[in-house]
Parts: sequence; C-alpha cells; structure tokens
Amino acid sequence: MRKCKVGVVIPAAGIGRRLGSNKPKQFLEIDGIPILQITLQKFQACDAVDCIVVVSHADFIHEVTDLVKKNNFTKIASIVNGGEHRQDSVWNGLKEIIKNNVEIILIHDAVRPFVTDEIIKDVITASEKFGAAVPAVPLKDTIKVSDEKGFLIETLDRNKLFAIQTPQGFQKDLIVKAFEKAYVDNYYATDDANLVERLGEKIKLIEGDYKNIKITTKEDLE
Repeated sequence: MRKCKVGVVIPAAGIGRRLGSNKPKQFLEIDGIPILQITLQKFQACDAVDCIVVVSHADFIHEVTDLVKKNNFTKIASIVNGGEHRQDSVWNGLKEIIKNNVEIILIHDAVRPFVTDEIIKDVITASEKFGAAVPAVPLKDTIKVSDEKGFLIETLDRNKLFAIQTPQGFQKDLIVKAFEKAYVDNYYATDDANLVERLGEKIKLIEGDYKNIKITTKEDLE
C-alpha cells in the first residue's frame, strides 16, 4: 500500500430514493458530467489529499470503476462495497483507507459536488490541530420544536445553531475508536461527527459554504 498521510472516504453507495430517479443520484449529471465525477475531481485536484477510497453499492461497482478509469483519477486507492446503512458503508471505507498508513481521514458525501479546495484544506488543518473538524454554516431560518401533536413548544436560539456539511475530518485513531464504540453500543448516527461526540471529544467548527449543498431532492439538482 502507498504512503498516504491524508486519505478521503467517499461513500457513494446510496440509491437515491428521495430523488425519485431510476438510477442512483451520484450518477445523475450536472452539465453533462456525473455528480460523482465532479466530486472526485475536487479531491483529485487538491494537493493536500493523498489517496481516496470510494464506497459503492455492489450493483454499481463496474460503473464506478469505469468512471475512475475514464477520468484517470490516480488518487483512487480502492473501490469497496457499501453496507446496509451509510454508517456501514463509511466503516467499510475506513477499514480500507487505514491500510494506506493514513494520519488524517476526511469523509465526504459523494453527492456534495460543490466543495471548495479551501474548505478541504481548512478541514485538514483543523483536524491535525484539534483532532476533529467539520465545516458548518449558520442557520438562516428560525428553528422551532413541536410536540407529538404538531403544536409548537419551543423556539431555539438560532445564534447557536449550524448546518453541518462535509468533508468531516478526523485523526485516524479517533474516528476508528468512535466507529468501534458505536458498533459495540449498536448506535447509528446520521453523520460521522456524532460518533466522535459520543466519546466526549470536542469537534472544531470551520467556515463552510452555503453553496456546498448535498444533492438530495429534485430542487437541489436544479
């Protein structure tokens, strides 16, 4: 295996049910280019990134492999099968990327193609310094909490609320420990930082970008 200080895991094993497409959303196109290709190009072009592991649904391994070969993505170290849930897919990717002697691991949504070089590098730098870092943007809307009957019961302090993005960055030992504990506890989270939070570790927020959206709905794709 290659020496790889900074590795990136790209979970691309989803099938995009919420988008209502007949194929996974990572293969849908923006200006004629597959979303996954755009995302991978951002990390291929970043000189702070050394290697990448892509996690694919088993049914689409050939499509991902062809895309990688066609675009000569030289930083792709492996393409591995995903799992039942996103967390399982990321864990498969983590187990593969650590074979490359990584020190810092970034985890980035395959369908978040507008990430910038600046965000990638800022997350890497903060992860090296603080152990874990995530990009975030302040919420624009007022957030309220409802009861089980649909009545509002609380207004949250917007000044303390942030929308979390990816890539999320971690020192290798920290994120591996977080995943291992999650599986011991049979705990599943919607993002990887939450698993680190459960260890009682602090996570540094760095400035994200409102354009760094995750393509989830038809409106996002437009």
